[in-house]
Amino acid sequence: MFNKIILFAALLLLTTLICAQSKFETDVIKTSEGDLEITFIGHGSLMFNFNGTIIHADPYSKLADYSELPDADIILVTHHHGDHFDPEAIKEIRKENTIVILTELCAENFDGGTIMKNGDIQKINEIEIEAVPAYNLVHMRDNGEPFHVKGTCNGYVITFGDKRVYVAGDTENTPEMKSLKDIDIAFLPMNLPYTMTPGMVADAVKSFKPKILYPYHFGETNVSELTDLMKDEKDVEIRLRKMK
Repeated sequence: MFNKIILFAALLLLTTLICAQSKFETDVIKTSEGDLEITFIGHGSLMFNFNGTIIHADPYSKLADYSELPDADIILVTHHHGDHFDPEAIKEIRKENTIVILTELCAENFDGGTIMKNGDIQKINEIEIEAVPAYNLVHMRDNGEPFHVKGTCNGYVITFGDKRVYVAGDTENTPEMKSLKDIDIAFLPMNLPYTMTPGMVADAVKSFKPKILYPYHFGETNVSELTDLMKDEKDVEIRLRKMK
């Protein structure tokens, strides 16, 4: 009887997780080391499942009940703004051995995280993570300060087998972004006025040429402007998902 109870509980948990994830769109990408499943939570929030290793990027409580989603092995936080750094969401998916990667500003209000600065590289469970600068060049606050100041925010290039995935965070089309190499999948933001215009995204993509582009964190920006600008770029596939 006890074994039956344990089995029932396990099946109930599995069913709950499947139902929770089914609310969101998912894509599966083939890599040299197995399938990479990408779950599109919304806004700047993503979840990756690579051979059972779960990575959450910028988990945000307003988008999902994270208590219903798989616990994280790795959590990536791009910067300190509340729609990207949400300690309550992190709490829901954090296990005893979860590695939380964040910036110095985030670490001022969080215990137990691993700080990565622009240019740092970590390897966790055979997954390489590189922190890439994320900042504004053009869009500024009323006081003249950039919405995202150089050196304080990260994007991340994550290597899954032979595939390199770039999660840009909040940024514009910086020289560092445009000089990236061998990016297979890119998530680029268009949430005005805080990040990029469609023209900025097109400029960046034409420079570093990811094989697949997912516009994300795009708010009310008209994504069709980007598709029009990219219509002659046959080497880049644009995939649109529910990522306002």
